[in-house]
Amino acid sequence: MQPWYLIENEADYQRATDRYEAIREAERGSLDFKEKQLLAVLINHYEESLWEMPDVDPIEFIKIRMEEFGYKASDLAKEYGDKGTVSKVLNYKQALSLTMIRKFSKLLRIPVEALSKEYTLQ
Repeated sequence: MQPWYLIENEADYQRATDRYEAIREAERGSLDFKEKQLLAVLINHYEESLWEMPDVDPIEFIKIRMEEFGYKASDLAKEYGDKGTVSKVLNYKQALSLTMIRKFSKLLRIPVEALSKEYTLQ
């Protein structure tokens, strides 16, 4: 087990989340399981520090995270499965569905609560 420290940047975050995924199924009581628990705390702490952002609507939050991760609308469409609907949502023509909220929360590492806020359609 390698030593872990507070996550301070996106590179550390990516390394931690990759390692977490690799040991996600670790057997309770094992060293990997203890490492997984530690990583969960470190990842959560880092994510919470990121989410102390100005209050923005869910669509703007999605666009910010897309830019941070280098994603395009087509990447979200691959995750969701419908390019037209994703386009409508990103252009404030259609509201986020519960399925979109769940998928985009995981993909973009945005808390579900931030994506479920009310916002105005055009």
